[in-house]
Amino acid sequence: MEKLKIVGGDFLRGSVRISGAKNSAVALIPAAILANSPVVIEGLPNISDVHVLGQLIEEIGGAFHFDENEVVIDPSHIVSMPLPNGKVKKLRASYYLMGAMLGRFKKAVIGLPGGCHLGPRPIDQHIKGFEALGAKVTNEQGAIYLRAEELRGARIYLDVVSVGATINIMLAAVLAKGRTIIENAAKEPEIIDVATLLTNMGARIKGAGTDVIRIDGVEQLHGCRHSIIPDRIEAGTYMIIGAAMGKEMIIDNVIPQHLEAVIAKMREMGVVVETSDDQIFVATKEHLRAVDIKTLVYPGFPTDLQQPFTSLLTKASGTSIVTDTIYSARFKHIDELRRMNANVKVEGRSAIITGPSRLQGAKVRATDLRAGAALVVAGLMAEGITEITGLEHIDRGYSNLVDKLANLGATIWREQMTEQEIEQLKNT
Repeated sequence: MEKLKIVGGDFLRGSVRISGAKNSAVALIPAAILANSPVVIEGLPNISDVHVLGQLIEEIGGAFHFDENEVVIDPSHIVSMPLPNGKVKKLRASYYLMGAMLGRFKKAVIGLPGGCHLGPRPIDQHIKGFEALGAKVTNEQGAIYLRAEELRGARIYLDVVSVGATINIMLAAVLAKGRTIIENAAKEPEIIDVATLLTNMGARIKGAGTDVIRIDGVEQLHGCRHSIIPDRIEAGTYMIIGAAMGKEMIIDNVIPQHLEAVIAKMREMGVVVETSDDQIFVATKEHLRAVDIKTLVYPGFPTDLQQPFTSLLTKASGTSIVTDTIYSARFKHIDELRRMNANVKVEGRSAIITGPSRLQGAKVRATDLRAGAALVVAGLMAEGITEITGLEHIDRGYSNLVDKLANLGATIWREQMTEQEIEQLKNT
């Protein structure tokens, strides 16, 4: 096991290139199962979630070849093999294998997904969609069993706006007979990205990016080449880092329209933010103003940036209130920020931050992916050395984090933990 060390206080300059979108990648890979020939995806991020999904593809008979520029997925020899446990428990997005396997084979056995523990995240809307398409869904010994004689298009209204359910129903419906209409669909850019891949494979999808998606089933899908969109959450994280410690930072390979809510809040704080076609320039100011944040479904402020933004707000003058309407348990980073001298408390679904605080380096632990990002932001701002454990969470969503920050001028490195440190970590 490794730990991350950061010497805080360095101002950052230069440019950082954003990787492909993690939340797209984890759906694009399962989507490739639906093709009858190889699919090439350019720009997939070099993160653990991608590699775990690649291993799952290989477990069921597919070929998965990854290099730094593209991944080639050959699904032609995939079989409908049960995946009840093992690697499916390592990431939340393994549930996309349900829709993909059901769509291709009319049956699937997939273990309940893992990933970050952010409170209740039921998959009832996924199951509702599968059942509407004609599948019988049962939970047997901790795995979801899906079976269908055939899949037929249906009108499906999502009771809750859900990215995962929207994509999963799309995956199951593209090879179903007839028309499927998803109402109250999520609108995230990642959904458009998945729909674009499926369309390039021969699917007939209209309305992706709106709240009504129409899918006309086709007989088969073929391989294609697809370029993934940039990761708006990684881009937002580096924007936050620039707002905290950037003198002249350029975030490259980004779609600014995907981050309008974040840009607006940063400008409200007093951060310098300038945008062009595929770049965002960010620079901090000596005095930042407190702001209130409420997370909402896209195009609102993204829940995935709530935690790192909370770290930034410890630098602002005044009282800020951060409310997460998406995930009730997304405040596990608050206790760690308190260890670093942050003046912050949690009340219900809100965190109240009073600043500015002079953060101090400390030994802290990442409890989930975006909490890890929050601690990196705090470590860059803090006086002294911050030591972060739980890097397996950070590695799920941030490609080459240490190299990217070091190139900007941060003093940051990874080192092996001692056996004593590992034992202490297990006992906490």
